[in-house]
Amino acid sequence: MPDYNDFLARIFEILRPVAKGGHILNEDSELVAELGLTSLQVMELIEQIEDHFDISVPLNILPDIRTVRELALQLEKLTK
Repeated sequence: MPDYNDFLARIFEILRPVAKGGHILNEDSELVAELGLTSLQVMELIEQIEDHFDISVPLNILPDIRTVRELALQLEKLTK
């Protein structure tokens, strides 16, 4: 079962090429405000995570996710 660090590593791997302006990614990076992701890019990120870990992420948790850390924590909760 994947844990927080597994999710974090995969999120960073997916976000590295799309982070605007060579922004240095960390757990407090804000997906939209700081990294400049569009809603479509956020959905693509979720889709890639779902495919990689073979999980389903309910869309109703997305409004509560602003940072990389919050996303990794929510994913960890889903798999427990």
